[in-house]
Amino acid sequence: MPPALKEPLPACETIVECSNLSFRYGKTWVLEDVSFSVPKGESLCVIGPNGGGKSTLLKLLLGLEEAERGSLKILGKSPEKARSKIGYVPQAMRFDPLFPITALDIVLMGRLDRLRIGGFSKNCKAIALEALAEVEMADTAKRAFADLSGGQRQRVMIARALACEPELLLLDEPTANIDLSIEEQFIETLQKLRKKMTIMMVTHDLDLVSLLGDSVLCVNRRIHRHSLPLSGDTIREIYSGGRRIEHDQRARHNHGDHSACDHD
Repeated sequence: MPPALKEPLPACETIVECSNLSFRYGKTWVLEDVSFSVPKGESLCVIGPNGGGKSTLLKLLLGLEEAERGSLKILGKSPEKARSKIGYVPQAMRFDPLFPITALDIVLMGRLDRLRIGGFSKNCKAIALEALAEVEMADTAKRAFADLSGGQRQRVMIARALACEPELLLLDEPTANIDLSIEEQFIETLQKLRKKMTIMMVTHDLDLVSLLGDSVLCVNRRIHRHSLPLSGDTIREIYSGGRRIEHDQRARHNHGDHSACDHD
């Protein structure tokens, strides 16, 4: 299936601006001297080995963790203050399958900051129903969330993220828990969304990267941006333990950072 074509974007504001950011758990640095930016309308795929810092980066973007050094701005604000404009789709949602919650109830969670005494407003419900329609799940609004398939649940989770009317959509391994039989339909949903908003998507699926990405952010303690398509050598360097240092040195050299180089 060919990737969806996008119209060239005019010069526009930056959605994410990260400068010299470092974060550690205890004495272990997870991210070190990280700098990158995400312009409005970009679809950015975040890849890298397990333990490289991808999940930590998402937590920092969501304001769930705070960097020890450096600066991170979303829409010109701190992640905490910009959180209402960030839609987040986790790998999976933990819930009690016996609890009687509908697909619409799940989507309305994206409007919790607008909840008033007496329940959600008509406007909130209309926006939630519109979000379900956006991901072609309008007919499931009154169905029990537990009765939906894995792919249907994931699309409902995207609708929940859209219900907050985000300017940045974060997705964590969006195809990790869906069957191959419905993956193509799910990818079509994401292809529609990438034309309408800024997306950052963590994934190990390189086919998904080629279909949905404008560029790639490789995260392995440090961060390097790559254009698409990725070469076979680059992929091996990113995921091969023995060649990650080589990849880091080469990428830093290409970006003008010679601190890890052997030359004078």
